[in-house]
Amino acid sequence: MQFGIFSIGDVTPDPVTGRTPTEHERITATVAVAKKAEEVGLDVFAIGQHHNPPFVAPANPPIFMAHIAAQTERILLSTATTLITTTDPVRIAEDYAYVQHLTEGRIDLTLGRGNTGPVYPWFGKDIRSGIPLAVENYALLHRLWREEQVQWQGRFRTPLQDFTSTPRPLDAVPPFVWHGSIRSPEIAEQAAYYGDGFFHNNIFWNKEHTGRMVDLYRERFAHYGHGRAEDAIVGLGGQVFMRHNSQDAVREFRPYFDHAPVYGGGPSLEEFTELTPLTVGTPEQVIERTLSFRDYAGDYQRQLFLIDHAGLPLKTVLEQIELLGEEVVPVLRQEVAARQPEGTPPAPTHQNLTQRRAEGRDPVPGGAQAS
Repeated sequence: MQFGIFSIGDVTPDPVTGRTPTEHERITATVAVAKKAEEVGLDVFAIGQHHNPPFVAPANPPIFMAHIAAQTERILLSTATTLITTTDPVRIAEDYAYVQHLTEGRIDLTLGRGNTGPVYPWFGKDIRSGIPLAVENYALLHRLWREEQVQWQGRFRTPLQDFTSTPRPLDAVPPFVWHGSIRSPEIAEQAAYYGDGFFHNNIFWNKEHTGRMVDLYRERFAHYGHGRAEDAIVGLGGQVFMRHNSQDAVREFRPYFDHAPVYGGGPSLEEFTELTPLTVGTPEQVIERTLSFRDYAGDYQRQLFLIDHAGLPLKTVLEQIELLGEEVVPVLRQEVAARQPEGTPPAPTHQNLTQRRAEGRDPVPGGAQAS
């Protein structure tokens, strides 16, 4: 299993000091966080895509990915998410193939619709068409990476005639795609249809909802003939805040939870940690809670944690990453390996995707249903 962290790039006032970081400070802090993730041995760093305040996550994530790749050697860079609805699929095809070459294959991407209504009209779109946009745009993106002369006519963009997206994917192997969704069964269906990954960022949802979404994806993955339900590629989100004493963790994190825009005014910290994957406590508690995710999601391939948010100062975030890399993830790796059934698919990498293609095992959209 791959373990890592993701950032949404929020610019949030620190409720303890009352200070709001500048955009420049937040951007440079995100670079430090990504480099720290590699330093402590994590597998993945993912960055969000935003076009609106209070976020400074890149509007074009490949810029950030290329910058980090030039300063690291091993960590895989992903997105959380790439906006498939308001970003032209031709642009996605070109930009991510280009950064795939620059990083020697150390990238993949998570596609998402975006839930900020005002952003859609900035790009000539309507949020009420979010699902159809996601379906149509990915159908085109999928072809652009696999066909050298594309003929295309759809509902949401101008037609293409004999169009070739450049550069072509590295080694003729497109970047791996995760379809990210919190609550839309249509997106789980889309992931299953193509034999792609499904990422359920379950940071605000209870385990029953997460289990239903993952089960739907697994069932449809098998329906389309891509393999057993257990062969489906699943990723989960999560949130943690740790100290070696659980009371210290709760005391320190509470003001950030109580005042963060994404939490404030809702359930209490205690209620939220009971109902969602948010874990505030010791590294041992984080290990125990994370291992419990497989009880309702099955054996899965990627676990990402949200750490640098809610106004937490950089020093604290880097301490959290050290705890994650030094005390949590090594134990999780050992426990997952011991509990994982033989035959569980590995997490996707450029290397194993290249091998899969060489063996003629690339999934066909619609799988058995297409023949």
